[in-house]
Amino acid sequence: MNAIIKGIVYLLVTVIVGFVGGAYLISPVTVVERSVTIAAPPDKVYAVAGSLRRFNEWSPWAGLDPAAEYSFEGPEQGVGQKMSWTSNKPDVGSGSQTVTEAVPNEKVVTELDFGEMGQATATLTLEPATVGTIVTWGFRSENDGVLERWMSLMFDRWIGPDYEKGLANLKMLVERDAQGG
Repeated sequence: MNAIIKGIVYLLVTVIVGFVGGAYLISPVTVVERSVTIAAPPDKVYAVAGSLRRFNEWSPWAGLDPAAEYSFEGPEQGVGQKMSWTSNKPDVGSGSQTVTEAVPNEKVVTELDFGEMGQATATLTLEPATVGTIVTWGFRSENDGVLERWMSLMFDRWIGPDYEKGLANLKMLVERDAQGG
């Protein structure tokens, strides 16, 4: 009986040590990126993507809770814009994003604050291409704890499809606007 209990204890210690030790083999930074080419020049893309007040026109999350409440602070474009939202739906949650860097027609960086769920950074970069603009939407999060590191392995599957949908929405919106539609 003692041998069985010792075996169980050793197994549990091995699993715990493997779980904790394995977490430190996982990157402390999570990065998710998706790109799309939009048939419009960077200034047309930036006119939409550079304004948090227009974010819900192409956001993949805007339609998940029509009852969500949004508020805006700061300038129409550029550093200092802030969008806050409140929703009772877990897929949307509550939080804010604030523009911390804005380079017209090139880049918008926002700090995301999800309250108890943590913070992250989102970046939209615009690169001129022969057929328009390559837009890359990126997400970056620091993973300090053991559980955060293990969960980070799922971020690409959780966030990637939303980013693809958002970029497809942005492409449709900007291309329609660029054609005067």
